[in-house]
Amino acid sequence: MRFLFLPLLRCMALSCGVFALSAATTAAPEQNILLKSYAQKFDQYFLEKLEEKGIPGGAYAIIKGDEVIAMKGHGVRAKAGLFPVDEHTVFRLASLSKTFAASLTGKLIEENKFSWEDNISTYVPDFKFKNSHQAQTLKIRHILSHSSGIVPNAYDNLVEANVAFPKIISKFDKVKPICKPGDCYGYQNVIYSLIQPVIEQSTSESYADLMTEKILAPLGMKDSSLGLAPFIDHFNRASPHVRARGKWHTVKVKPGYYNLLPAAGVNASISDMSKWMIAQLGGNPDVLSDELLNNLTSKQIHTRGQTRRREWRKFITDAYYGLGWRIYQFGDDELIYHSGWVSGFRADIAFSKSYNIGLVILLNAESNVINEMSTTFWDEILNGPKPPPHLIAKKK
Repeated sequence: MRFLFLPLLRCMALSCGVFALSAATTAAPEQNILLKSYAQKFDQYFLEKLEEKGIPGGAYAIIKGDEVIAMKGHGVRAKAGLFPVDEHTVFRLASLSKTFAASLTGKLIEENKFSWEDNISTYVPDFKFKNSHQAQTLKIRHILSHSSGIVPNAYDNLVEANVAFPKIISKFDKVKPICKPGDCYGYQNVIYSLIQPVIEQSTSESYADLMTEKILAPLGMKDSSLGLAPFIDHFNRASPHVRARGKWHTVKVKPGYYNLLPAAGVNASISDMSKWMIAQLGGNPDVLSDELLNNLTSKQIHTRGQTRRREWRKFITDAYYGLGWRIYQFGDDELIYHSGWVSGFRADIAFSKSYNIGLVILLNAESNVINEMSTTFWDEILNGPKPPPHLIAKKK
C-alpha cells in the first residue's frame, strides 16, 4: 500500500545529492512538516486496519529526532468495555523488554560493574550445559545477542507453564549445545534472562529497582513498570485478546513470561515508548550515551531466517542481531528493530539512524497485521520516491 507520501522527505532525511550536509539542518523544520502530513495518512490507515481485523485497540507513535510527530490511541482497552485506549494506556511489551535489558546492561558496563566479555559462570556458577565446558565459556555478550549455541527458544514451554526461573535454569544441564558460543544464532528467552542474576550479583540491587532508577525514571517514563502485579494494578491498562472461532476474546493475563523480566517483563504506554524512542535516537545522552547506543546496534550474529518473516520478506535482504536489537537491511537502508508477542499482545519498535525517524506500535490482540502496519510505514519512508531534480536544485 502506498500513501503517495510527499517525495521531499526522503531526500531531506538523507541529505542526498547536491545539498549534502548544510541542508540537513535547514531542512529539518520542513521534514517535520512533511512527516506530520504523512502521519495523518498513517493514522487513517492504522484505524482502518484495526477495524478491518476487528482488533479492540492499539496505539502508535511516530518520532523524528527529539520530537513526537504523532501519537495516538484507537479503540478500547477491552472488547466488551467502554474505556478508550489513550496515550497513557499501558500494554505488555513482551520481547521489546529485551531492548531495555540490553540498555541497562550497557549502562552498568559503563559504570564498570562488569564487562561484555565476562563469563556468565562468574555470576551464576551453578548454570551448566550438558557440555559443561561450553557453559564456562558463555559470555554476557553471547546471551544478549542470542548466540549462546543452544537450540532456539529452549524451555519456553516451561515459561508458558509458569515454572519459576531458577527451576528452569537448573534443567539446562540436560541441553547439548548445537554450536560454540558466538558461532550460531538461536533466539532465547530463558538464557537471555540470565542477565538478571548477573546484574543483581554485581550491584546488590534488584533488577526492577535498577531499571527504574537508571532508565525509566531519568527518561520520565511514569506509566512504565516491571512485572505482573504493577500491570494488573494499573487502572489504565489494555486487556489481552486472542482469536478463537473467528472472533477476538478477552482473556486473563498469563503470568509465565513475567518470570523473565529481562526477556519480557516491561509494561509501558505509547507515551512512554515515545520517550524510549527519543532516547534510542540519541535524544537523551545523559541516560543513553551515543557510544552505548552504537554498541547495542552493532552486528553480533547473522540471522538469515529473519529475511523470511511474513510481510518483512518483501523488503529485507539481510539481518543480524546486535545486543537487544535486530538490524535489518531494508532495501538500501538499515533499520533497527524488535518485535514483541505474548499472549494477547503484539508490539513493534523500529528506527532508522540515517533518517532519524522511529515508529512504535502496540496492540492488545495477537494479530499479524502489525507486520503489515510496520512494513507499510517503512516502505514509504525508506523506499519512497526521490524528489525530482529541480526540487533538489533549490537546496544548493
